[in-house]
Amino acid sequence: MSEQILRLGVPKGSLQEATIKLFEKAGWKIKLHNRNYFPDIDDDRIKCSLARAQEMSMYVENGTFDVGLTGMDWIKENKSDVVVVDDLIYSKVSNRKARWVLCVKGDSPYKRPEDLDGKKISTELVGFTKEYFQSLGVNVDVSFSWGTTEAKVVEGLCDGIVEITETGTTIRANGLRIIAELMQTNTQIIANKDAWADPEKRRLIEEINLLLQGALRAGKMVGLKMNLPKDKLAELNGTLPSLNSPTVAELQDPNWLSVEVMVEEKIVRNLIPRLVEFGAEGIIEYPLNKVI
Repeated sequence: MSEQILRLGVPKGSLQEATIKLFEKAGWKIKLHNRNYFPDIDDDRIKCSLARAQEMSMYVENGTFDVGLTGMDWIKENKSDVVVVDDLIYSKVSNRKARWVLCVKGDSPYKRPEDLDGKKISTELVGFTKEYFQSLGVNVDVSFSWGTTEAKVVEGLCDGIVEITETGTTIRANGLRIIAELMQTNTQIIANKDAWADPEKRRLIEEINLLLQGALRAGKMVGLKMNLPKDKLAELNGTLPSLNSPTVAELQDPNWLSVEVMVEEKIVRNLIPRLVEFGAEGIIEYPLNKVI
């Protein structure tokens, strides 16, 4: 590796904690300092900086950062010319995509975006929202929201809002109603074009992406290890879910086998009782850090 340092942009704010935890599972420890925008990372090939997700793509495009993590929504909003290396489906509360939605008060007469012609819309995603309504031929007044966007429509400061949501809980809690979905978004790892063209930087970016993807994949899976009667393996094999196929090893007792699989965590509660029915004993469930 040359003396070049890879400049990594870590999203500050709602994605910050989830991103740092993801990097830790992938193998990198990022240590924050109070009132400091330059965290430590235990890799002398990388220099970390914090930046708001809303601005990240601009910093990657202009070369301030070689690589960064931000939402697809902000790349589109900023019209940033960057390399999208890969999707990273995670957020502050879940491992699923978020949605930008058009909301109105629950008791308002508006049922479609077209019903808001001539009305006021408040949002943080101003550019994309304007383009959305223009594509529908609907004339609206779109203004930037500095936060507490849900409250603005409740207080009558605007007629509708465009807001991001994962579960819709906050929207419902404020008595609002979704009438349209503008976009689905997720975190992406993006690279500066010059950095991507540099073979050494690109190799490190691809390594980071590989391990982050492995950590995300592992978050949905667990390992199961058990002892199984040898005469039950043929019956169980083929129906036992696994990433590829079970790992099987002989035990000192010739009538028993050690069987190990990786499976989706959500099926374990149904799978373990089935394994017991097949005679499995000593079943151990354990978490995974990375699945490559």
